Amino acid sequence: QVQLVESGGGLVQAGGSLRLSCAASGRISSIYSMGWYRQAPGKQRELVATITSGGSPIYADSVKGRFTISADNFKNTVYLQVDSLKPEDTSVYYCTASKWGMDYWGKGTLVTVSS
Repeated sequence: QVQLVESGGGLVQAGGSLRLSCAASGRISSIYSMGWYRQAPGKQRELVATITSGGSPIYADSVKGRFTISADNFKNTVYLQVDSLKPEDTSVYYCTASKWGMDYWGKGTLVTVSS
């Protein structure tokens, strides 16, 4: 099993920044990708960004140039730097990890952007 715990969410004004963290624990060997999804009220969960064990990031078009995903392998932690936030970025942000065809999810951290 892999456990994922997100942190770093909060209330921020439009144009502001946050850094979200996701700490992985448990059987973390062989994880080949980690990432972030988000889900706004009344909407489907959507991909925000992912990064593979080789370090290749993928971003949703809506966040390109504003969000940056990175990984600290020594700390088993993935970060999402979110800049130039917009009210439409308001969502619960979930961390995910993929290993051997299985996806693991954290419980999420809420980001609220006020206009």
